[in-house]
Amino acid sequence: MPTLPPGEARSSATASRETHHAREIAESFGVDAERYDRARPAYPGALVDRLVAASPGRDVLDVGCGTGIEARQLRDAGCRVLGVEPDARMAAFARRTGIEVEVATFEAWDAAGRTFDAVVAGTSWHWVDPVAGAAKAAQVLRPGGLLAAFWHVAQPPAEVADALVTAYQRAVPDSPFDLGAAASPLDAYQAMMDKAAGGMREAGGFGGPEQWRFDWEHTYTRDAWLDQMPTLGSLTRVPADRQAEVLDAVGAAVDAMGGAFVMRYATVAVTGARR
Repeated sequence: MPTLPPGEARSSATASRETHHAREIAESFGVDAERYDRARPAYPGALVDRLVAASPGRDVLDVGCGTGIEARQLRDAGCRVLGVEPDARMAAFARRTGIEVEVATFEAWDAAGRTFDAVVAGTSWHWVDPVAGAAKAAQVLRPGGLLAAFWHVAQPPAEVADALVTAYQRAVPDSPFDLGAAASPLDAYQAMMDKAAGGMREAGGFGGPEQWRFDWEHTYTRDAWLDQMPTLGSLTRVPADRQAEVLDAVGAAVDAMGGAFVMRYATVAVTGARR
């Protein structure tokens, strides 16, 4: 899920509350790390290949590595990957899959003089301060090193999206997430990509930035999609009874479509090379 766009003007108290709320969500995914790793989609091979090709070497720092989904893909492509992850539960899962992980937020993480050929962030850079994060990346990247933040943009059929929005608004009326606000999922993610690109420009030291896009599709059964839904940031902290109400409504919509549907994905990235 994308983060909410900030208001035009916010008091320091409001900004502090928003930061605290965002941190709570960012650290909520470890409530069921096994489900997260099982249900969340991997990244397209074309993205992994391009990351490797665009990096001057194979030493990769994975920011917000979670359970290690993209870290394992990069490892299997021949990279040496170190993860940084604020949630100890997610980090523990990644370690069990063979990924070395240090527990910290990226902004507070101590590089201890280490440098890397690429700093990547799969579905996590929106939890990092875009300017401080880009500045930190510039410090640990070797000349020509790549900073790449990327996300999956899920574009479900209207029947599934409408059922989710209607049920969510009914079950969680006080949620800060407005799932129906954006004209399209890509609009919301474009705002995040623009914020990431702006952070690179403000921090300095990067060429570009560039945007990449990879389109692909995946067929979900009813059970597979309902397995993934509780891992979404909009639902991780929702009480079980309200979460079940949302899942039941979406499940009914998928049943009406024959028990399965095709999800269109666009995996989008913002990249910059260290000057």
